Amino acid sequence: MNILSTIVTFLKRFRYGANIDPVRDWLAMLSLSAVVLVGIIVWNVWAFNTVASGGVIGAEAPKALPTFNRASLDTIRTIFESRATEEAKYVAGVYRYADPSQ
Repeated sequence: MNILSTIVTFLKRFRYGANIDPVRDWLAMLSLSAVVLVGIIVWNVWAFNTVASGGVIGAEAPKALPTFNRASLDTIRTIFESRATEEAKYVAGVYRYADPSQ
């Protein structure tokens, strides 16, 4: 129960009106901010050096060989050929475009 009483007394310090000391509070806040700023700067320098030297931050992506599917390419080629055929019909005058604005 000693830990519980320590936590309770620590939390009672934060009550409004209990030992207000603005200098102490600002000093604590600025000290914590400085520690966080130094941590951020160290992290960024480490990350920059890691990436600049060719390293990877986090898990490396698995190096899989690219798969080449000939059937997919044939399907895409067929789609583009059918579109080109339809475009040629509009250009040759087989299809007539009726402009709704006129």
